[in-house]
Amino acid sequence: MTGVTARAAVGLVLVAACVSTTLSGPARAQVPGRIGGQEFPTLAPLVKQVEPAVVSIATKGTVSAPTNPLMEDPFFRRFFGFPDQQQQQRRRQVQSAGSGVIVDSAKGYILTNHHVVENAEEIEVFLTDNRSLKAKVVGSDPGTDIAVLQVENSKNLVQMKLGNSDQVQVGDFVLAIGNPFGLQHTVTSGIVSALGRSGINPDGYEDFIQTDASINPGNSGGALVNLRGELVGINSAIFSNSGGNIGIGFAIPVNIAKSIMNQILQFGEVKRGLLGVSISDFNADSAKAYGVEGTAEGALVQEVVDGSAAEKAGIEVGDVIVTVDGQRIKTASDLRNTVGLKRSGDSVRVEVVREGKRRQFTAVLSEVSSTARIGGADIHPGLAGAALANHEGKSDQFAGPGVRIESVEPDSPAALAGILANDIIVSVNRIRVRNVRELQKAAGQQNLLILSVRRGNRNLLLQIR
Repeated sequence: MTGVTARAAVGLVLVAACVSTTLSGPARAQVPGRIGGQEFPTLAPLVKQVEPAVVSIATKGTVSAPTNPLMEDPFFRRFFGFPDQQQQQRRRQVQSAGSGVIVDSAKGYILTNHHVVENAEEIEVFLTDNRSLKAKVVGSDPGTDIAVLQVENSKNLVQMKLGNSDQVQVGDFVLAIGNPFGLQHTVTSGIVSALGRSGINPDGYEDFIQTDASINPGNSGGALVNLRGELVGINSAIFSNSGGNIGIGFAIPVNIAKSIMNQILQFGEVKRGLLGVSISDFNADSAKAYGVEGTAEGALVQEVVDGSAAEKAGIEVGDVIVTVDGQRIKTASDLRNTVGLKRSGDSVRVEVVREGKRRQFTAVLSEVSSTARIGGADIHPGLAGAALANHEGKSDQFAGPGVRIESVEPDSPAALAGILANDIIVSVNRIRVRNVRELQKAAGQQNLLILSVRRGNRNLLLQIR
């Protein structure tokens, strides 16, 4: 795709700053050095302090290999003499490299990108002192592209102090440390170019820090560090036509990474917040057709789920959501992104336009539970406009558990994809789903969803983009 490349293929690992050998004291960024008696500014002391907390990551794993669709037909395989061992040839081995940041030296926790360790069966971490350690995935969240690793032997590790990404400003000087193109412990410098960037991965939850510090394939999961020696971001993606650096890189704010990590360590999973509305984009054309004055952007509430956080807060169908916690909402994707980066139980201030007047509500976000009824937009943009609920397998249509489509808004993305009310989703990309929570997990960060659907007495596949 023109623009966003595959996220930098080598990641840095980041982990919660909890215990033990944290990098001590604030680093001095521009400590004078001397050449021929002349003093000059240098970042060398800062780099020397933070570099031991940055690691290289190497992974091995297997992925599904594309096959000829005819090979799926048992009759075709028997007729042409292809035995069932063909199944064993549908997977291939892959190797990748990345970077990471040690954030808890006592427990051996490391933060990195999800895509660095995705499909990994073996993970090896390399330290600056030339040690190599085996590691395992503690937990991973495709939606934010954050993963937590743990090394087996955590002796004599150095951890990096976590900063506060909410205090980062455009123009701040930063360093990017990682392993671009396999060149271990490469340090580049630049400034924060912009904040709150989104649209890099529309299916994920985004609030990127943009920087002009050189980031290349291999920097993924790497550290973005301020001049106090604090971790402020996890390098994740680059914007490039060629795959190389053009001065536009993106990092996940450390506050988001820390929240995801804490949930993984506490609950073993991410408890993402849920407002409980079906929404669509609201623009100038929508405002004219709907007869609404005073706003030409936002997220139009098409449905409020019974018992949801939105209903309890007083949000109604027809409201146009324009801000959440003071953050401007321009589109339905903005709302999904903003709410999705918060956790269940968080209290948020929602401002809406109702009948031309602005009103504010406080909603306590709920969790996608095994009994949830949710809007399709909370799962994938292509499902927007559909209301989904658990199917307990008590109907004549389908005896097993799945996810039932309760309603579909006319002309919505879900309707245009061919989804109908009373369809029952039984699998996503060949992964069996028994309830809405499993559906959300299987959909994850996928651009394309291939849904196996039961419609009446027929089975069919629907592609959702």
